[in-house]
Amino acid sequence: MVKLYLVFAVFAFIYVNCDAQQRKIIDVHFHTRSAGDYGMPPPPNPVTGKAPDAGTNDAILRNNYALLKKYNVVKAICSGTLLRNADYVTKDPERFISALEFPDHQNNLLPDTDTFKKLIREKKFAVFGELGLQYEGKTLDQPEYEPYIAICERFGIPIAIHMGLGPPETPYHGFPNFTVASGNPFYLEPVLKKHAKLKLQIMHMGYPYLEETKAIMYVYPQVYADISVIDWVLPKEEFYQYLKAIITAGHEKQIMYGSDQMIWEDAIPLSIRMIEAAPFLNEKQKQDIFYNNAARFYGIK
Repeated sequence: MVKLYLVFAVFAFIYVNCDAQQRKIIDVHFHTRSAGDYGMPPPPNPVTGKAPDAGTNDAILRNNYALLKKYNVVKAICSGTLLRNADYVTKDPERFISALEFPDHQNNLLPDTDTFKKLIREKKFAVFGELGLQYEGKTLDQPEYEPYIAICERFGIPIAIHMGLGPPETPYHGFPNFTVASGNPFYLEPVLKKHAKLKLQIMHMGYPYLEETKAIMYVYPQVYADISVIDWVLPKEEFYQYLKAIITAGHEKQIMYGSDQMIWEDAIPLSIRMIEAAPFLNEKQKQDIFYNNAARFYGIK
């Protein structure tokens, strides 16, 4: 009887792991970084201490592309400069969706509204974000962004915005205007009230603003949240507690997988394993997080 149980256990293990390897994944928070964006040599992964192979643009693209294929990430919303995004889209137009990042690592200005609309019509980008306004101490409800929000609503362009925290000591390392307070999801409400058809993605699931994030997602069900970076940077127990609280509140259909992959090759496998190993998630919930919710939000077939 014991031997029979062990045989079944082995087959179950193989089945679960094969399924995990074969499941389709959409990464809604992926960056098209360039060599030198984080200095040279680039810093090691803050969690694993592993130095990235990020000496050239080609190396970054090659390594990231291999990772996406290995883990069956069939779509990636690639946030960066339009010039760098084009490298990825050209490499695999079926896999990569261009997203206009602002501010970006090349210090490009936000296009004027006419150019912004022209770029949308020319399909140069399909997502506005990552918007890292918090790093400038700004919020989405400020008047300067209103014309762009209206354009996004009109053209059906989702907005993806950084919410929550930044790396430790952020204000001391190039972002003196950064404030923790400006990452509060409550700053999104004036925008959502004015633009009822706007699709809005809260990045990093608003961590650590749990109650604010739940409130916004409840009142405005068109708002989805990604789990990027907190799914591999936070201690496992802290991330699980936060994710479970969002799910318990009834928002399991509004949660999307994101890696926030920048230059560290181990970020994608770390983040995927964190979801696969979550003891409170059933198989349907995992597949919703990894693929189904993002497919619905982004209209991916």
